Amino acid sequence: MVERPTTNWRRLIAAEAAELAAGTLDPDCACMVDLYPHELLSETDAVLGAFETELATLDERDDTQVFAAVERVVLALNAVNEAHDECAFETDEREQLCLYIDVALTEQGVEVAALIARHGLGRHELTDRWRDW
Repeated sequence: MVERPTTNWRRLIAAEAAELAAGTLDPDCACMVDLYPHELLSETDAVLGAFETELATLDERDDTQVFAAVERVVLALNAVNEAHDECAFETDEREQLCLYIDVALTEQGVEVAALIARHGLGRHELTDRWRDW
C-alpha cells in the first residue's frame, strides 16, 4: 500500500528531534512538531485508514463508487483542516495528500487517468470538487 503522508511527516519530526539532540539544529529553528502536532497526525491517519478500508471493498470499475470514496476522504480531510484553524495542510501537504489518494486508487486497480478523462477533468483535478484545503 502507498505510504501515507503522515509517515513522512513523522520522519521529519524524528529527523528534527535527532538534529536537536545532536546540537546541530538551533532550537529556535525547530518547527516540525508545531507543523505536525500529534492530534493532526492522529486525525489524518484515522481518515486515511478509513479510506484504505473502503478501498478494499471498492469496485474499481464503478466511477460512482470511486468518486464517492474520493468525496468521503476529501470531506473528512476538510474537517481535519477546519479543526486546525484551516491551516493543517499547506501546499506541500496538499500535494502529498492528493498524490496519496491518486496512488492508493491506482494500487486498487482504478485507472485514474481514464476515470478523470471520462468526466472531463484534468489530471490533477480528482479532488478539486470537494477540497477546501
